[in-house]
Amino acid sequence: MKSLTFETVDWDHVYSLLLEIADRVKERGVEPDVIVGISRGGLLPARILSDLLDNPHLANIKVDFYVDVYQTKEAPVITQPVSISVKDKRVLVVDDITDSGQSFRLVWETLVQEAADVKAITLYHKPWSCFTPDIYARETEAWVIFPWEYRETIKKLGTRLLEEGKSLVEVEAVLVGIGLKAPLVRRFTQELFGNQEHDRAT
Repeated sequence: MKSLTFETVDWDHVYSLLLEIADRVKERGVEPDVIVGISRGGLLPARILSDLLDNPHLANIKVDFYVDVYQTKEAPVITQPVSISVKDKRVLVVDDITDSGQSFRLVWETLVQEAADVKAITLYHKPWSCFTPDIYARETEAWVIFPWEYRETIKKLGTRLLEEGKSLVEVEAVLVGIGLKAPLVRRFTQELFGNQEHDRAT
């Protein structure tokens, strides 16, 4: 845990980034026929961009790659194909972040086989990513914690910390220290790990 860096963002920050992205999409004259969100991280950003761009045509595609914080499978796999036909359409494909970039590259390579044009959008981009989106709002080297994955992150990091021998109080302190709000940390750690702490104490 000591070598890991985190950036925790809230809903207001996410919305401000999507406003920036929507402005840049309009400035470039990009007019997609359909907006595709990569499940799961790209679903909410895609929905918000649908609103900001006055485009109600939404679809999704699912990729499985990450299994834990900073841990991936050997290779990404599309586990749910795009939910509508993109043949000959202009596509705006959206995810929350390009980390390794492998998932987004797989999606882009899949969609571009049928679509007339594919533009890639992310909120955040890692400098070492093998795939660079057409538009992204921020570059970072940190593990970004988005508001739609607070509980999931608390579960994964909390489990790891408990396995390292930390008490629940220490786990909560670490989670608050990386920017997660104390009331949510308390709620979810008690919900997820309260029984484990009781068992250890007895």
